Amino acid sequence: MSASGSARTLIVALAANLGIAASKFVAAAMTGSSAMLTEGVHSVVDSVNQVLLLYGRARASRPPDTIHPFGYGRELYFWSFVVAVLVFALGAGVSVYEGILHIQHPEPATDPKIAFIVLAVAMALEGYSTLEAKKDFDTGNKGLSFLQAIRHSKDAPTIVVLLENAGALAGLGIAALGLTLSLITHNPFWDGLASVLIGLVLGVLAMLLLYEAKSLLIGEAADPVLVAAIRQRTAAQPGIVAVHEVLTAHLSPDSVTAIISADFDDAISARDVENAVLAIEQALAADHPELKRIYVRPQHSSN
Repeated sequence: MSASGSARTLIVALAANLGIAASKFVAAAMTGSSAMLTEGVHSVVDSVNQVLLLYGRARASRPPDTIHPFGYGRELYFWSFVVAVLVFALGAGVSVYEGILHIQHPEPATDPKIAFIVLAVAMALEGYSTLEAKKDFDTGNKGLSFLQAIRHSKDAPTIVVLLENAGALAGLGIAALGLTLSLITHNPFWDGLASVLIGLVLGVLAMLLLYEAKSLLIGEAADPVLVAAIRQRTAAQPGIVAVHEVLTAHLSPDSVTAIISADFDDAISARDVENAVLAIEQALAADHPELKRIYVRPQHSSN
């Protein structure tokens, strides 16, 4: 996943959500549909989330300084965590509250044609946004199932957009079903129930987002394939007797720090050790551009 690709995904999602939110609120005002109002709030929350993620990307791209010598990459994960909280508190919470309120004080929907038109347009826009996010997401997760890819990916913004869009599409389907049942049965209860169900869907997705964002914020190791490649390349360097630990951590989606503990041949000179360390660092940096910092630490097997 490139930085530009992820930014484009966020911009596409933001543009789609702004248009969808406006149309949903107009439809809610004209039809009195609780589910449509809930969907409007959902789209506003999604729009705010994309703005926060774009802001987080800009903050995370700042260069290292004396206070943060490893850079600000993890700030992107912080804002992803904030977004997950907003999805849970505003998206899910408001949806459930509005649905319960509508069940207690039902108001029959009027002019449902407008609502269905807006739902259809929203599904088309959300579908396009989801396809764009999925295309970027699949680029860095080939050969993995969707759930495996969610756990494997370090690109928090794209995960957020993808899961938000999945929740939005599910919400649109539930809203359409609730409105349809309300019209068929002449009972607005189904419209209110749809709002509650949308809130529950958002709550589940928010919990998944919170789990992933928290894990990335704390610090996740690089992909096992990359760790194995680091170990293999280091072990192949002349003068290396054994490779002990290979510790890695993602500081951002495309920035990994690696610390390698290796046992050098006691027969070689200090200059040879320095040359071997330099050769390892240069080879790894050339083969794996995501390795921004590489530290090789001599360590005897007996230590």
